[in-house]
Amino acid sequence: MASQLAYKARIASTASLEKIFNAQEMIASSRIAKARDVALGAKPYSDAIFDAVQAMAQHSHIVHPIVTAESSNPNVAVLALTADRGMAGAYTSSIIRETEALLGRLESEGKKPKLYVYGRRGVSYYRYRGRDVAQTWEGHTDAPGVEIAETISKTLLDAYMTPKEEGGVSELYIVFTEFVNMVVQKVRILRMLPVSLKRVSGQAAQSLPAAQPLYSFEPSLDEVLDRVLPKYVQSRIHECLLTSAASETASRQNAMHTATDNARGLIDELTRKLNATRQAAITQELTEIIGSADALNNDKE
Repeated sequence: MASQLAYKARIASTASLEKIFNAQEMIASSRIAKARDVALGAKPYSDAIFDAVQAMAQHSHIVHPIVTAESSNPNVAVLALTADRGMAGAYTSSIIRETEALLGRLESEGKKPKLYVYGRRGVSYYRYRGRDVAQTWEGHTDAPGVEIAETISKTLLDAYMTPKEEGGVSELYIVFTEFVNMVVQKVRILRMLPVSLKRVSGQAAQSLPAAQPLYSFEPSLDEVLDRVLPKYVQSRIHECLLTSAASETASRQNAMHTATDNARGLIDELTRKLNATRQAAITQELTEIIGSADALNNDKE
């Protein structure tokens, strides 16, 4: 059985950790409402521009990179959105695990993925393992602004529009964590480019004039799509960054709440063991005193 001094030292160190965990939980709690509102506020704009692209592609004769992948190009880009800081439970490890599964799946299909990493934790993970990373971004995961979204989107869009001979990619995937609510955050894989079309079928298709597009474009279809494509990419990436930030904050709050409860439970357990040890020591001392007194009485007799 450990000594009383050892138990007291463990109780003191655990109490210090409990204070740190509780402080982190309170900080996350103060930030989660704003992060959630910002993430949910960005979603309508992103959905609207995505629906507009879908509508144009469905009802127009489009041959454009936004909807057409270069089939002969095996290069694909994968962007993993991780965290800058730890103490968020399995947030970053879940992203890395899903990213690794996606990379393996793409390689099994004969494709050559190029990895882009957002977040210091993910950068450190892949750097330590010596994996080639095309580009990284750090220092913005708590509150991603429009500037970092624009920087990332420009880099990825340039890679997508670059020809195969110059190392361009034909597809763009994003691995991120979707904020559902305070308890549930789901890791998702989004193929952002080319846009997956939902073709009109059934009665809706029969009601459309044959081979008759529903939209006309000025000055031209290609010029309109060239203007829409950067806004589409940036809005989708910004939405993913914001929902990932909200998910990170929620994960950190949940993790710190659990850690605080565990620390308090450990302190209670150590306190019980300390009391048991103290009681055993007192009992032993009393036994020794009584034994000594009996020995002295026997000597006198």
